[in-house]
Amino acid sequence: MENNLGGRMTPQDFNQTYRAASLRAFTDQCFDLLVIGGGITGAGVARDAAMRGLSVALIEAQDLASGTSSRSSKMIHGGLRYLVAGDVAVVKESASERATLHRIAPHLAQKTPYVIPTGSVRSKLMLRAALWAYERLGGVERADYHEVWSRDELAEKEPLIERSRLNGAVVYPEFLTDDSRLTVATVRSAIDHGATVATYLKATNIRREQTFSVEATSTLPGENHAVTIQARAVVNAAGPWVDQVCGLEQPQAPRLALSRGVHLVFDHADLPVRNTVVMRTPDARRIFAVPLGQYTYIGTTDDYHPEYEYWPPVTDQDVSYLLATTQRAMPAATLSPDRIVSVWSGIRPLVGDGSGRASKELSRKDEVWTSPSGLLSVGGGKLSAYRAMAERIVDTVIENNGFIGKPCTTADIPLPGGDAVVLASDVTGIGDVQAERLARLYGAEALSLTGNAGEEALVKAEVQQAVQKEGALRLEDYWARRSSRAWFDEGAGLPVLHQAATAMAELLGWDDARKAMEIENCQDIDCASRADFQVSTATQGAGDDCRAAG
Repeated sequence: MENNLGGRMTPQDFNQTYRAASLRAFTDQCFDLLVIGGGITGAGVARDAAMRGLSVALIEAQDLASGTSSRSSKMIHGGLRYLVAGDVAVVKESASERATLHRIAPHLAQKTPYVIPTGSVRSKLMLRAALWAYERLGGVERADYHEVWSRDELAEKEPLIERSRLNGAVVYPEFLTDDSRLTVATVRSAIDHGATVATYLKATNIRREQTFSVEATSTLPGENHAVTIQARAVVNAAGPWVDQVCGLEQPQAPRLALSRGVHLVFDHADLPVRNTVVMRTPDARRIFAVPLGQYTYIGTTDDYHPEYEYWPPVTDQDVSYLLATTQRAMPAATLSPDRIVSVWSGIRPLVGDGSGRASKELSRKDEVWTSPSGLLSVGGGKLSAYRAMAERIVDTVIENNGFIGKPCTTADIPLPGGDAVVLASDVTGIGDVQAERLARLYGAEALSLTGNAGEEALVKAEVQQAVQKEGALRLEDYWARRSSRAWFDEGAGLPVLHQAATAMAELLGWDDARKAMEIENCQDIDCASRADFQVSTATQGAGDDCRAAG
């Protein structure tokens, strides 16, 4: 890893010792910038500002990526749909950012073909025309230009798709990511460039005199810290909680319109697509079936959700909507609620326009606004363009406050794990399935996690990485956001909870009661996520087995 002066940099440990030092630093200095929110937006802003030489603090009420930024569709896409709306600038930015992320974190931008079935010559021509424009506007390399499949080719390459009313498909490449690990890697890079970060620290009051004073209290079980952070500028990047943070300063009308997105995960054998398949819903939306290792996930929904929740429940209507659409597109698939491996549901912090339109019709573009005191808040935004969005926000912070900052270099410096391309075949000492997962999640850092055979040794190595290098403080942090086992592992990752909790207890000094509490918390998250949709007896039994697995 290199610093922004071109020299070698020693990565900073992100652990309990670092956290204690951060809490002390919050009371000892006045920062140029305080970022509230540890999702991908806040992470991007903190990294950009730190790399420009500003003194930066970041606080997050829960874990990194604990809200929206761990519950996306895990896609880095070029914004093709914005071309239809005539938003050329968004298309160019999105396509450019795809290439940037693939350069600075190749393990977190893995290419996947998108298959869009077509039902008429007209629809195929219109789609191709849009893609031609998209490819040229976005500077897409010729090797990644779209291709056209005939009906027979579609039958050969995606035999599961119902073809009676189709004339083929148009295929073009996009990228998959792991949103949680992208956020964690971005924060680690910010720390390496001097940012001061603390998770499980919730802002409770904001006031402004010569500088901002932000009061914050610990939300970590067993911890009782309260600090007041001084900063010359504050960016509110709290995602769905942006309005709440704004209200800490003064009461005001809400700006956000929250929307819930749901995804369902199945064994790949139940939905054996070979590429990402785009499916049209009865309400003229599009959802995706995405193959990922041993699994295939489908999503997403888009419905208004009035509650501020870290774990919004999945409803019977959500499940029916996704299954019905998928079953129409691929009737031979073996899909039913009792076959669901895992689910995730998250809240989109869309910016409302007061029109009363359906949430699917609201823009996904980011919007930044400034309170009379100078508090800068950001809503909306797309995962695909997080780096460019952060660059614009830091430009604004520098201009508004008269700071002197270096040029932005976030597009040039690799993220942790991104300084070399690592394939699953490079990851030895474990089975192919886990090797693929490690290469995809950790990149170059995957090589340090192997060497000892066996699942238990691997779990312990991952926990050590999460706790010592990646700021994990709770079992949930490892299970859901560092390892991705909560979504893409046997039994929704519940069978490894005991092993992981034992390893974390040794590193973090938990007693047996705390260890049991952490296991129960993860089990409760899994079971509560499924509680509001009707399932078969088999799934109910699996839900009952959640606790037994612990």
